[in-house]
Parts: sequence; structure tokens; C-alpha cells
Amino acid sequence: MSTASRSRALRLCSLLAVTLAGTLRAQAPPTSTTPAPATAEDAVHRLYELVTFTTAATPDWDAVRALFLPEAVIVLRTGRTTSTVFTVESFVADFVTFAQREDVRGAGFVERIVRLRPLVFRDVAQVLVLYEAHIPGSSRPPQQGVDSFSLVRRDGRWQIAAIVNDLPSPEHPVPAELRQ
Repeated sequence: MSTASRSRALRLCSLLAVTLAGTLRAQAPPTSTTPAPATAEDAVHRLYELVTFTTAATPDWDAVRALFLPEAVIVLRTGRTTSTVFTVESFVADFVTFAQREDVRGAGFVERIVRLRPLVFRDVAQVLVLYEAHIPGSSRPPQQGVDSFSLVRRDGRWQIAAIVNDLPSPEHPVPAELRQ
């Protein structure tokens, strides 16, 4: 191999090493001083607590990130007939944008669990949640929604692998499993 070829190969290997190191670092789970959730239900409750905030407060986004697997996917209803797929980072970014709206910044945001139905088998869990979300002081009534969480327990820690969300309507009422 010529010196020029060897030099190009070394530069390419260095570039690949830097790229791979950055990718691995980006996929490392965020650290948080908050203790790991003891149960799948605790992880779900913690997420709702973290995204609820008062006037001018900022959620602990590192604690939010720590609840998820780095590869988690979040699919949220964003229109009557459309849903948007988010990564953990794009979910946080979208929430940050929402929290910076003047009406939200001035009043805060509340998202609370109305009813929760878990199904846990060993290290996997499916948790259905009926929730209400609203901006305090808004003339709009709280919006109900249904979240479906898939969680896994790895190294003794429950983490969210996926969330899929939809909104009830007169044509599609809250599922019987989440009614009284």
C-alpha cells in the first residue's frame, strides 16, 4: 500500500472512530439523580409528574430522558386523522416548544392520570392510561387522551420502550378497560 493510500485509510478509520464514538455517546442513557422506578407503573407516573409544571418552571428533561430507552419511539395523535412519530429527543424538543408558548409559560401545564391499567409479565409491561391534560386558567376544558406504554426492565430498571397515543371522541369513546 502506498503512503498516500495508507494516509487516506488512516484518515477514514479516524473519521469512522469519531463518528462511531459520537453515535455510541448519543445512545448512552441520560443520567439522572432521580432513583430508578421500582415498577412499570412508577415509571409511567413519574413521566406525568415530570411533564407537569407550574408557571415559568422548566421540566427536568434529563430525568424525562432517563425514563426511556435511547431507541424508544413515541407516536402521538397530532390531528384528527394524523399522528406524528417522535424519538425521545424530538419528543423533548416538541414539548420544549410547547412549554415556551406564551399561554403555557404564563400558566404552566398539568397532565394527570385518571385511570391506569397495567399488565406486567416478568420484564415486560403494557400500561394503558386515561389522562387529562390542560393549561391552568384556560377556558378550554381538560382534554382526555389514552396512552399505551410498552416498558421493559433492564438491569433492574423499568424504562419506556414506546408510547402510542390517541384521543377519545364521540365516535371512539374511552375503552371499557379504562372506564370506571
